[in-house]
Amino acid sequence: MKTTPLFPCALVAGLLFLGSPLRATNEPKDKTPWKITGQLEEACSCDAACPCWFNSKPTKMTCGGGQVLFIQKGNYGKVKLDGLAIANMGQSPEGQTMMESFGNWNFSYTYIDEKASPEQRKALEAIAATVLVPGASKKTEIRYVPIVRKIEGKDHEIALGQYGTFKGHLVEGGLGGSPKIKNPPGADPLHHEYAQGRTSKMTYTDANQNWSWNNSNYMFGTFTVDNVQYEKYAAGLAQKMAQMKDEKAPEKK
Repeated sequence: MKTTPLFPCALVAGLLFLGSPLRATNEPKDKTPWKITGQLEEACSCDAACPCWFNSKPTKMTCGGGQVLFIQKGNYGKVKLDGLAIANMGQSPEGQTMMESFGNWNFSYTYIDEKASPEQRKALEAIAATVLVPGASKKTEIRYVPIVRKIEGKDHEIALGQYGTFKGHLVEGGLGGSPKIKNPPGADPLHHEYAQGRTSKMTYTDANQNWSWNNSNYMFGTFTVDNVQYEKYAAGLAQKMAQMKDEKAPEKK
């Protein structure tokens, strides 16, 4: 479903969600070209469909969850990234949306596929720093863990080493197929479109957490993204943010 009528909210949400890349526009940039193609697995504590992507309040006191990118084909400069994965787990403060609290999340931890070589780890860290909610929290960690996925029928089960796991499946739409959400207000290039589902379980024991829930939000998508796309996206949002600032400025008499 398209969300064109929500454009003002979409703009604000997008600006909040990509706050870190926008703040970093004047900092030195890594000019290494990269491109990744693969599948997105995502789950959180909210009831499906996750309201956070629409900058609405979480259905529980906080929204806690994560996203995992399984890279089918990719490169960072000359470094091949085929078959590797990266992930992020985070949590919003109580009573706040992920977007309005961006920069002040309770935590935001990044997980890098442990089977990556030292060179590949550096490449994956650089990409994760661009596409996986950079700047979301002051409490951050990077861990190297086995990131695995098992698919049995409709069920997708993902594990981040000893720290967490979630199992989800797509739900069926009223007219058949799976419901798809397109261009939600909080969309970045990774989330331009995704299919909607529910978890059958989710656990997480890192960052001083002890999550255990089921029947919560689950999302599945495919992606092809690169550095040029993210640079254009950040630049476009920066331009819109400047325009909004000008429009809010008091008129000179």
